[in-house]
This record gives sequence, C-alpha cells and structure tokens, in this order.
Amino acid sequence: MYIFAIVNPNTMKTGTIFSIEEFAIHDGPGIRTTIFLKGCPLHCAWCHNPEGISPQPQYMIKKGVKSICGYQITVEELIAIIEKNRDIYRLNRGGITLTGGEPLFQPDFITELLEQLPDIHTAIETSGYANTHTFSKVISLANLILFDIKHTDPEMHRKYTGVDNTIILKNLTVLCDSGQDFILRIPLIPGVNDTRENMTAIFERIKNAQNLIRVEILRYHRTAGAKYAMIGEKYHPPFDTGKTPQIHNVFEENNIKNLIV
Repeated sequence: MYIFAIVNPNTMKTGTIFSIEEFAIHDGPGIRTTIFLKGCPLHCAWCHNPEGISPQPQYMIKKGVKSICGYQITVEELIAIIEKNRDIYRLNRGGITLTGGEPLFQPDFITELLEQLPDIHTAIETSGYANTHTFSKVISLANLILFDIKHTDPEMHRKYTGVDNTIILKNLTVLCDSGQDFILRIPLIPGVNDTRENMTAIFERIKNAQNLIRVEILRYHRTAGAKYAMIGEKYHPPFDTGKTPQIHNVFEENNIKNLIV
C-alpha cells in the first residue's frame, strides 16, 4: 500500500542541489537514488566534492565543457524524480540518500521532503554541524543516519575543517541516545586524525549506542583533489597526501562491527 501526503505545490520549499545519482549502492542499503545538496559550513582540507561547499550555483569545467553546477528544485519536482524508481527501491530494499555538501544546511527543504516520503527508506549523510533542535527533528524523520566524524580534538578539527566541533560532538551524543539507526563514518586522513588517541576518543563516545549498525573507516584517496581545477580552485591540503594513513582499529578490538574501505 502506498502512502501519499496531500500537499499544496504552491507552498512547497525550494532547495539547491548539484547532482542526482540513480542506482547508487554505497550510501545505504539496496539500490538508491543519492541526492547531492549544495552548501556546507565545513571546509574540510580533503573534501572530495568541493563543488558542494558553496550554496550558490557556480561554473564548472569538465572535459572542456563549461556548465553551471547547482540548480534549484522544488520538493514536488524532486519527489517526481524519486517516485520513478519506487518499484526498484521496493524490490531491492533500497531508497534515497541525501548527501552534499551538507543536507542540514537546507533544513526546511529536506524536512519537507522527508515528510512527503513516509514509505520510502531515507538516509541522510551529515557532519552533524547544525543546531541540535534542527538535527533532532531531521533524524527523527529519516530511517538511517550516516554520521561523518573527523576529529574529537577541537583545535585539530578547526584547523582542518574551519569550524569548531562542539555542536558536532553534542549531536553525536543526541544520535547515540535517540534509538535511531546510524552508521558512523570516519574519513582517515594521514597525519590528521589517524591516531590511536583519536580513534579511542571516538570509540568512547559511541561505545554504548544501541542502534549503531557499524563503523566505516574510509581511507584517504589521492584522487580527492581532482575536482578543484574544474571550479577554478587549487588543491593544496596541509598534510602529506603521499603518506599512507595509519589504521588503529579500536572498534574491532572492542567487538564493534566495522568496515575499512
């Protein structure tokens, strides 16, 4: 049985996205539609999607072709795209994933979207950088949270992402106590957060979470800077990109399911 909410299209919110990837398999269970939202308050030194940082549409040159990266779309228009693959989601236990950028940078848009999809599996990939009221409301509407955590040390976090991590750590605690299913993701950056001290500090924060599905450790890829030239920027990260990250799998040592990618 399908469940549809009755809405007035004239009152629906508009958001800004820069890509829609259909038939994705890496950001949640089953076959999914992954929607990349534009705008992110973090400026991670290793960002793989720099075109998602600015909330505004911008020029991007790819294979010699100049185009606009980013466009506005209404909730109604986005739902129409999502609905095309409803049977695929059902047959493969898939759904949609909101990523970015930072989805919580556009909270009203994604809140309305999630409210209109009560019978499709929804996942949100987030850094957790949002006021706690917004964070709590959004995670209550989704089926799965993919929570990216970079560093527990506030100075290191500020140095490499441009923002303090106080609200992120607070929201991680909220998530752990919420009963909401989540996957913790750690981008492993050489010389930045690949220390036993940092991994132990992360473990201490999530060790009692009842709805933690697993921890995913994502090793840094040297192709991370490939897109910067496409938007007229240079990639000069303040760490040694040729160095192999150290893996201190504190999670495996403490019998927490984990995946190293």
